[in-house]
Amino acid sequence: MAVRIEAEDLGPRKLGAVAERLCVATRRVKPVTELIRIVVGPDGRVVPDLQRKLPGRGVWVTGTREALIEAIRRKSFARAFKREVRIDPELPARVETLLERSALDALVMAHKSGALALGFGRVETALQHAEVVALIHAADAGADGVKKIAAATARSGPQAAERVPVIELFGSAQLDLALGRANVIHAALLADRASDSFLARCRSLERFRNGVPEGRQGAS
Repeated sequence: MAVRIEAEDLGPRKLGAVAERLCVATRRVKPVTELIRIVVGPDGRVVPDLQRKLPGRGVWVTGTREALIEAIRRKSFARAFKREVRIDPELPARVETLLERSALDALVMAHKSGALALGFGRVETALQHAEVVALIHAADAGADGVKKIAAATARSGPQAAERVPVIELFGSAQLDLALGRANVIHAALLADRASDSFLARCRSLERFRNGVPEGRQGAS
């Protein structure tokens, strides 16, 4: 018997094992990992619920800037909630900021768990002696340093350059602030549960910015 997927949920405690929801913008059923949950606050304002924990009924929209803008343009949230709602004109920018913060928070946790090798020399060492699951370059990193690390990656084993994704989603100032260090330009992410969380949040951030398919996270 087919399961009907609704556009609206009854709250985070009612989500149960449902792993898919209907996007109010595209009207397509997608995994919740590719969607953003939206709720309405007490003041009638639309609120993004990235952690899917806020109380009350929620609706879902594909986690891309394009889909969110389309849902706003077509007044999809008002129709889905069956009521007038208030939408902040800066909602897309706010969602991107929240996704950035979420990913950087996860990066901090990876650093605290010892799953982050910072600096050119430590990245090279990690590539030779540890299980590197991703490389991180500041978006404003110099091309020469990026090229040298790519060469070191290639030396670390067959097909390593294709296997190890590269993340270039954050500027050096953002990395400095998040990690409490100066001049964070290059880093290697090591295998760890905290690293998995960071990578998942990077996928969400890049999907929102670029609409890229699942499975990529800033790889170059």
